[in-house]
Amino acid sequence: MSEQSFPGWHGTTIIGVRKGGKVVVAGDGQVSLGQTVIKGTARKVRRLSPGGHDVVAGFAGSTADAFTLLERLEAKLEATPGQLQRAAVELAKDWRTDKYLQKLEAMLIVTDGSELYVITGAGDVLEPEHDVAAIGSGGNYALAAARGLYDSDLDAEEVARRAMTIAADICVYTNGNLTVESIGA
Repeated sequence: MSEQSFPGWHGTTIIGVRKGGKVVVAGDGQVSLGQTVIKGTARKVRRLSPGGHDVVAGFAGSTADAFTLLERLEAKLEATPGQLQRAAVELAKDWRTDKYLQKLEAMLIVTDGSELYVITGAGDVLEPEHDVAAIGSGGNYALAAARGLYDSDLDAEEVARRAMTIAADICVYTNGNLTVESIGA
């Protein structure tokens, strides 16, 4: 999806880092409408607990669309308890084939503490090759920073926090007001 066809793209950065038996998902709090900052304290990282199995999800894009996707993901997780990959694939299939869902403009990073995926409206369920995934307007900055910090002595949370700080310093659509959720395998 190009940024021009995805107006919700400007306005967030979400990163997921898997390291040392833990996965951390961090997201900034900025919501922008065009060139105007509407809110600086939004919470775009959520903990879901369908069927007693914790999953952490972060979203970029349209908030209403993302909440629709999170509800659908929760339903898929309830139908397949403890099977994040299966639930993610089922959500991506529905998202790609359902006429209503096809119009949704958002992306998700999801994890259960061992698996880490990016889910897109193109039907993708992507597992990062280097244990770091990032989405949103500052996603590439955060991804590059986290990859550079990954082999240091920093733990997953500190890698995520520092990468988000770097992204916030570069991307005008990202701020330093973070929501951070961690989950172990």
